[in-house]
Amino acid sequence: MNYRTDRYGNKISILGFGCMRFPQKLGRIDLAETEREIMTAFRAGVNYYDTAYIYPGSEAALGKILKKNKIRDKVFIATKLPHYLIHSAEGMEKLFQEQLTRLQTDHIDYYLMHMLTDIQTWERLKALGILTWLEEKRKCGAIRQIGFSYHGNSDMFCRLADAYDWDFCQIQYNYMDEHSQAGRRGLHYANGKGMPVIIMEPLRGGRLVTRLPEKAKRIFADYPVKHTPAQWAFRWLWNQPEVTCVLSGMNSMQMVRDNIRTASTAAAGELGPEEKKMLRRVVKAINAKMKVGCTGCGYCMPCPKHVDIPGTFAAYNRRYSEGKFSALKEYFMCTAMRKTSTAASNCIECGRCEKHCPQHIAIRTELKNARKELEGPIYRIAQKIVRMLKAY
Repeated sequence: MNYRTDRYGNKISILGFGCMRFPQKLGRIDLAETEREIMTAFRAGVNYYDTAYIYPGSEAALGKILKKNKIRDKVFIATKLPHYLIHSAEGMEKLFQEQLTRLQTDHIDYYLMHMLTDIQTWERLKALGILTWLEEKRKCGAIRQIGFSYHGNSDMFCRLADAYDWDFCQIQYNYMDEHSQAGRRGLHYANGKGMPVIIMEPLRGGRLVTRLPEKAKRIFADYPVKHTPAQWAFRWLWNQPEVTCVLSGMNSMQMVRDNIRTASTAAAGELGPEEKKMLRRVVKAINAKMKVGCTGCGYCMPCPKHVDIPGTFAAYNRRYSEGKFSALKEYFMCTAMRKTSTAASNCIECGRCEKHCPQHIAIRTELKNARKELEGPIYRIAQKIVRMLKAY
């Protein structure tokens, strides 16, 4: 296993175990199989295990397995505060104590604000006293390092990165999201601040393996260096020294063993010009079904009505490359989950964005098209629920 270091010199395995999708049996976590996979990963050197309060049964299963095998102090646990469920400092404390109980531990190594969406949300948490609460936990050793996970564009990510002296962060990043989400710009910005970066969705929920178009599959198959699509995706990430750890939601022994083999041989700087060129051809093949030729450069931003234009187009394109559910999920997280809505329906057609677009996209027209596809009844109902929770 290869390792990279955090800001305090701790060695983190470049492969992290994502604990959101443990194996299931009869609708519940298969504890025996989960233990087998976790211990296989542990014996191979994987020492970073990422869970969250809202992952059903995950924290409790992880805690039970680590305690049973007496390895709690040999691994790093990362879990998350669901700030969207918090309305007081007392609520933070109650929830945190529940997490410690579930995980059967007295401390969390890496504690994240889960899906921190924007500055306004962080300001709300500060008003509830989170800064004092976090520092008290850090001082007594109950929380070792503090970070945040993020879905959204690079501009807001950089603002959040500046909003607190974070120890680390977690972003969605892969060869398809190089210039969307926080993207390469966000990765380098965080690294420039000395923040280790944990990567989630390296395979876009498996879609860079299971939903590749035939042309992309042929490009991989015809290339003289033989790796699977998953191995190429991981190697693209580990090729970048700014990437500290890549999470994989491993839920089969085959996946665990395959990822371990890749992580044991991958290195920063290993991909040459030809490999990078090949991967750009794969991206082009996947993007052939794109509806909008947006590169996510962000020159159209900021929008006076807060529309997340690159985020909207990324979700809109995903609707045609990966399916409706994936697109709606991304769009909802990038627009409705924020303190101030960034939905396409906010557009007043001022046209300011189009003056700055290097791709000369008819942004106003395409935002209308995206709105028709993405802001259907399900989105509107979910948006109302979020508004009610925010007002509570």
